[in-house]
Amino acid sequence: MCDSCGCNVTPGNKHLAYKPIQNGGSAVSILKKLLAHNDDQAVHNRAHFNMHGILVINLMSSPGSGKTALLEASIDALKHEFRLAVIEGDLETENDAARIRTHGVPAYQITTGSACHLDAHMVHEALHHLNLSEIDILFIENVGNLVCPASFDLGQHRNVTLLSVTEGDDKPAKYPVMFRAADAVVLSKIDLLSVLDDFDPAQAEHHLRQLASTAPLLSLSARKGQGMTVWLDWLRHELAAQRAHAQDGATARPHLQPNDTDVNIQTGFSS
Repeated sequence: MCDSCGCNVTPGNKHLAYKPIQNGGSAVSILKKLLAHNDDQAVHNRAHFNMHGILVINLMSSPGSGKTALLEASIDALKHEFRLAVIEGDLETENDAARIRTHGVPAYQITTGSACHLDAHMVHEALHHLNLSEIDILFIENVGNLVCPASFDLGQHRNVTLLSVTEGDDKPAKYPVMFRAADAVVLSKIDLLSVLDDFDPAQAEHHLRQLASTAPLLSLSARKGQGMTVWLDWLRHELAAQRAHAQDGATARPHLQPNDTDVNIQTGFSS
């Protein structure tokens, strides 16, 4: 994967990669050092977020699963309650950031070129274009890819993986690293289930639980507004939990245990 194939060389860290290989070294060892540099930068990013009381959500999925549509609907629902901002990641264009800005919140676009994921260095550069003192929740929309983004800590507090009903319900089984990394899984575009006969939500959840994942499975349609209340309540809960976590002086990305959240994996959210 990224620690051996070279795709972890990005515009944000290439200055650390292109150095002569020392005697006894290898290209693989240099790539592993890049991952270590990434983790160091992620800790630095997270310290900034914690200092400002920000909850940072890393949204990951395959292309076209509805990440940007979910952000648009979430912003419209929450922008008068919380101060929101978005970092967008794509290989090219500012299309998604432009969409987000029309909803009245700041958005910064990272174009990665050939890199198939964001890394902590790119996110750190983006932070120079945002006023962290004016943000409660920062969404990072990662590059559409079900493999590499799961391997890179950006400094986020929560990972959210989207699975669209237009994809196979066996995706959690096929891409276990991505779904194991998720603190919540969003089953998106559920309004299309009535016209699809080859996606079984129960089977998708079965594959997720086979990974020993206790992440809540939140079913919704951002376009139609179905299930959005559960998602929005989850965000409110996680913001409060993260602020309490930061006040306790913790700096690492918390690993959620089943009792760390009030989210019920069957119904989504309960008080």
